[in-house]
Amino acid sequence: MTSIRADEHEGHPIVLVDGVCHFCQGLTKWIIKRDPEGKYHFASLQSDVAKDLLKKGNLSTDSMDTFVLIEEGRYYTRSTAALRLAKGLKFPYPLLYVFIIVPKFIRNAVYNWVARNRYRWFGKDEACMLPTPEIKNRFL
Repeated sequence: MTSIRADEHEGHPIVLVDGVCHFCQGLTKWIIKRDPEGKYHFASLQSDVAKDLLKKGNLSTDSMDTFVLIEEGRYYTRSTAALRLAKGLKFPYPLLYVFIIVPKFIRNAVYNWVARNRYRWFGKDEACMLPTPEIKNRFL
């Protein structure tokens, strides 16, 4: 069943985020507002759909500290995923892609620092965010 649900979103980049993290929920809403064409679709890392997708990409299903972008069958994580996603949003956000020239170990050090502290800074829920009817079709 989960692979069928993922197949329904084929042709759309899929963003996997920590569904209980307030920062991640806010980021998801932020992306939706800057993606008026509905290009990006989403799934919670805690969901069965995401676990199936992570296995398919040979990524850990246990770690909730990464952001994953699946684009044309390729899997991107951490800062690379964030920059590639920004590249696909409406102007001026594609300009952020220039930071891809910063060495990955530096970009990911900043990313990892935010990821380690996000619950303390922003909090977390016991359950994943429920999408509104207007955006429900963008969630796996």
